[in-house]
Amino acid sequence: MTTIPISTSNVDDEHAPMTASEDHVSTPPPLPVEPAVPAPQVETDVWQPLPLRARTLATIATLIGTLIPLAIALGVGLIAADRQPLSFAIAGALLLVIPAWTVWIARRRWLRTRWRLDDDGFGVRRGHMWRSDTRVPGNRVQHLDVRRGPLERAFGLATLIVHTAGTRNSALSLSGLDFEEAERLRDTLAARAARDDDHDDA
Repeated sequence: MTTIPISTSNVDDEHAPMTASEDHVSTPPPLPVEPAVPAPQVETDVWQPLPLRARTLATIATLIGTLIPLAIALGVGLIAADRQPLSFAIAGALLLVIPAWTVWIARRRWLRTRWRLDDDGFGVRRGHMWRSDTRVPGNRVQHLDVRRGPLERAFGLATLIVHTAGTRNSALSLSGLDFEEAERLRDTLAARAARDDDHDDA
């Protein structure tokens, strides 16, 4: 014989007012306070070089950008010169000298490119004979982009673009950055720009 349990609670008891202790128990506990996420930090006390992968990418991009138009131009020139042996010799020499020269320039540009982020802002230094040293104060940053073309994605690199206030379409672009480094730089610059805006409004 199965015994079915029967509730002994009274319906009137459900509508009875709760005591102080019951009210305290039903109050939901306060939500835990999430710790503030610290702003990303980039250690740049000294001028930072670009990664070696940027030099490889610069070499490949320069060869592609030089050999294709040069081969087309030399092919047209050989046809116009009626395919003379001397013309082939000159074309062969140009195919060796010009790409080698452009690759040397690209590698020198990679070697001489440095960036730095400090309390004064974001700076980029380029060039050897004709040097440029560009600096963007934190309060001049308007918005930031991190862009990646197919070759940059293949090499794990990216281009950071810092749009600045003042002149229309004014921006500082730095390609060949490590992708994760570019993202940290973007987040750090954005956090500093927001902090400077808060100080200006205060």
